[in-house]
Amino acid sequence: MTYRAPINDMLLALNHGAGLQAALKAGHYGDFDGDITAAVLEEAGKLATDLLAPLNRVGDEHGIKLADGKVTTAPGWPDAYQRWIAGGWNAVSGPEAFGGQGLPLAINAACTEIWSAANAAFGLCPLLTLSAIEALDAHGSAELKNTYLEKLVSGQWTGTMQLTEPQAGSDVGALRTRAERAGDGSYRIKGTKIFITYGDHDMTDNIVHFVLARLPDSPAGTKGISLFLVPKFLVNADGSLGARNDVYPSGVEHKLGMHASPTCTMTMGDQGGAIGYLIGEENRGMQCMFTMMNQARLGVGLEGVGLADRAYQQALAFAQERKQGRAIGKTGDGMDTIIMHPDVKRMLMQMRALTAAARTICYATAVAIDISTRAKDPKVRADAAARGALLTPLAKAFATDIGNEVAYLGVQIHGGMGFIEETGAAQHSRDARITSIYEGTNGIQSIDLVTRKLAAHGGASVSALLDELGGIVSKVEASNDPAFGTTGPKLRDALGSLDRASKWLLERVASKPNEALAGATPYLRLFGSTLGGCMLAGEALAARDAQDDGRGDPQRYVTLARFFAENISVQAAALEKTVTDGADAVNGADAVLLG
Repeated sequence: MTYRAPINDMLLALNHGAGLQAALKAGHYGDFDGDITAAVLEEAGKLATDLLAPLNRVGDEHGIKLADGKVTTAPGWPDAYQRWIAGGWNAVSGPEAFGGQGLPLAINAACTEIWSAANAAFGLCPLLTLSAIEALDAHGSAELKNTYLEKLVSGQWTGTMQLTEPQAGSDVGALRTRAERAGDGSYRIKGTKIFITYGDHDMTDNIVHFVLARLPDSPAGTKGISLFLVPKFLVNADGSLGARNDVYPSGVEHKLGMHASPTCTMTMGDQGGAIGYLIGEENRGMQCMFTMMNQARLGVGLEGVGLADRAYQQALAFAQERKQGRAIGKTGDGMDTIIMHPDVKRMLMQMRALTAAARTICYATAVAIDISTRAKDPKVRADAAARGALLTPLAKAFATDIGNEVAYLGVQIHGGMGFIEETGAAQHSRDARITSIYEGTNGIQSIDLVTRKLAAHGGASVSALLDELGGIVSKVEASNDPAFGTTGPKLRDALGSLDRASKWLLERVASKPNEALAGATPYLRLFGSTLGGCMLAGEALAARDAQDDGRGDPQRYVTLARFFAENISVQAAALEKTVTDGADAVNGADAVLLG
């Protein structure tokens, strides 16, 4: 089946769950006209359905090829990419000074979900280019911006992020790639990087690599890392392409999923060293790279949402057609479609509810980042920056965990046919698996949440968010709408669990860090499922209060929020106990693991 962007669901999540409409009313988006949001998403959805989704299976089956130092993508991909950038889609949130449309990141986030759902391997390429744009715009010199930004913003050139080396994965400080100063102000880069997404391809005539490397006199660890811009082709003074730089793909990986996305080993220095240009200051590369990584982490979270929604749509269509058995209470001959069976309904509702919650968390992260750069009031910007920082590890880890879980359920609903490649259900599961690993594993996101984001400002950011969520729950409780069932009490209990677990962790982060770290991953799940449940309830209230908006029966959102609260958020108490009572069993496991 093909893909159809769920525009109504996305607009509800963006405008109400994520707070875009409230931010517009508060004036945080300046003169941006929020009325164009629906039109942008509808056009993106059409392009995704007509152009990108049909290439998803082609790319998975064909993959990529490396020959003579060049990577060739799947049939139809270069043409699709050119059509995609011709529509201005790479420039949606790009800076206007360099040809971008200057639209909110939140709008581009919704588009990123659409590209990821239609064709995740394709969407990876612009996702990294967007991160490159952010880093160059924030930290690059005026000369580098004038040379490279316009082409990156338009998508005429793409960007990569080169961190990982064979001995330096999550431990970036262990990298060995070297940079040597040249007499003309440039640098010569020598080394090997692995797992470089879109490190080489045939969709554009130039690729701009952002490479972490170490100078000879730099201190050890992450304090001695610098960031360099290394183009595939050097750029002449008039903007034309010059000589080939000394950076080449020396290998490509054969992967579980994302077959159409080139994952390259990149070698620099075989011909004297790749010419690179410093981004920011020497030995301050991690600061610049985190600008890229935080943007990419949100993008990967949106990948999880997109893959989840694609898997859900396919599973729903299959369940409405596949006939097996008789539903309870039915009589007569013949079989019923499997969607009539309660357990299949449960799985489908779980898929949709988890996807909806992950979507809103990601969108809320984008809105917070927008406000942190667009609001006029410095305090508003600072509070939004803290909110964005808090939500980023949740967006990345919770949404990609959900992408994996929903894709897994999609295979299960297909039954034996889900294990057969021709249905396409298996591809969603294979493609989703990497999202919880790259751009910082989900375990690292959990550690970041507990040790940095929770502890920031003494827990003030978390407390402020919990207060807002409590306000949503109060409105649900005051609504007296029987359709909500026990949503209010269930979410109230979940908030209590999250509050207690947060205070417990805050007490131990400084004094007993191993106890805090042992509960980091279940804490992130507790946080995400509570936050997601409250946000869905808020969306349901908004949909119910706007029944004349012409967007269908709002009762379905109440039903969805109820399902989430009564089936997912209700697990909060057990997760709280895992956080607060499980540390000794984790830290005392050496007798089992090392005995």
